[in-house]
Amino acid sequence: MSKDNLKFSRIALAIFFCVTILDVTTTHAQSTRPDSEKQLAHDIYEEFIEIRSGFTTGATTPVAEAAAARLKAAGFPDSDIALGGAIDKKGNIVVRYHGTGARKPLLLLAHTDVVEAKREDWTLDPFVLTEKEGYFYGRGTGDDKAQAAVWIANLIQYKKEGFKPDRDIIVALTADEEGGGPYSGINWLIKHHRDWIDAEYALNEGGWGESLDGKKISNDVQVSEKYVINFRFEVHNKGGHSSLPVPDNAIYHLAEALDKLSKFGFPLKLNDVTQAYFTAMAKIETGPSSDDLVKVADGDHPAMERLAAKSPQFNATLRTTCVATQLEGGHAVNALPQLAAATVNCRVLPEDSADYVQNTLKQIVGDDEVSIKMTEEPSAGPASPIRPDLFQSITESSNKIWPGVPVVPMMVMGATDGKYLRIAGIPTYGVQGFFFDRNDIRFHGRDERISVQSFYEGQAFLYDLVKRLSR
Repeated sequence: MSKDNLKFSRIALAIFFCVTILDVTTTHAQSTRPDSEKQLAHDIYEEFIEIRSGFTTGATTPVAEAAAARLKAAGFPDSDIALGGAIDKKGNIVVRYHGTGARKPLLLLAHTDVVEAKREDWTLDPFVLTEKEGYFYGRGTGDDKAQAAVWIANLIQYKKEGFKPDRDIIVALTADEEGGGPYSGINWLIKHHRDWIDAEYALNEGGWGESLDGKKISNDVQVSEKYVINFRFEVHNKGGHSSLPVPDNAIYHLAEALDKLSKFGFPLKLNDVTQAYFTAMAKIETGPSSDDLVKVADGDHPAMERLAAKSPQFNATLRTTCVATQLEGGHAVNALPQLAAATVNCRVLPEDSADYVQNTLKQIVGDDEVSIKMTEEPSAGPASPIRPDLFQSITESSNKIWPGVPVVPMMVMGATDGKYLRIAGIPTYGVQGFFFDRNDIRFHGRDERISVQSFYEGQAFLYDLVKRLSR
């Protein structure tokens, strides 16, 4: 048996093991924590949401300081709380809850920066936590301040209970996940304070619960992720007076290039993790797409095309994607443009190289006037091993809250700080227990939201899971 086949067999075995556990009859316990714990999580959540920590215009240090104040008020000593960052406004917090030391620590990670949000674009104020019609609205409600708030609230509860874990539990809330760059909190910690966060493995964002039309489908656990490449499409021109237009126009060159990009799709394909994901989904879903899910798991390309056309999530799971996200051009209303440029954001399958993506874009555009350059050096991270012990614990905690909802490994379509931890040798798993409708994912978009019930159920799930992994 080849290494690839052996690897996939192990993944398939893990899925079978997890799905089999779900057949065991369980008693459906209360799905949320007591009201006092819910109130604490809500208050921390509200405080975090209402701190403007936008990647470009905000600061994460006030979030770190707010978390530190909560922890100190709960009795955590200064010696167990560390604050710091690459610059003053990009602060991180790391807190350690001591256990017996029988096992290596468990790291709980979340980021506190958010994508920018303009009030005029939103129905509600993005920097006010608003509860409306069963949802919490606000920038960061899903990405990623819900998990940040829950980690802190649950850690405070463990201390209140006198819980004695068999390992240290470390919570790290970090800066600049959304934009990375020189102030990335996780990279700063890895480089300067690896000892603060060194752990057997980490739990992070990047996995979530999938629901569709009100029905919970699966509780997904991220074991791998795409990586990001940003390209700058740029056209330079001598310009001139707008009263003397010529066909050689920088904006037109760029527009034609982007039009070609909009009509192109990278090849559809499977890797070990996505094949495992679709194999599991084929056993779970019973709707009109169920037959295609079975075929996709077997590598059927026409079925891949049909699924990709039906669902942005499936499309992004099956291929590398590139999309224009920013535009600039021209310098005066009465002058021919001397510059036209666009940012093209690519989310790349781990097995696709940066050179392959860049060369493909150049072939698609087919215009030497359009320069296509990477804006930074990209790097792909390895997948985390699918540990049967970890997946068993996740499944048991999940089944306690949502009986019969399978736990499924996934490759996240976006990118997270988990990549940097994996590269540094700390396996990382995206697991949250917050459920989102597959067709209503609002991360980074207008009116970001999370179900109120889902927030509190996620709190209960993560509370149970961390305890289960620490005793």
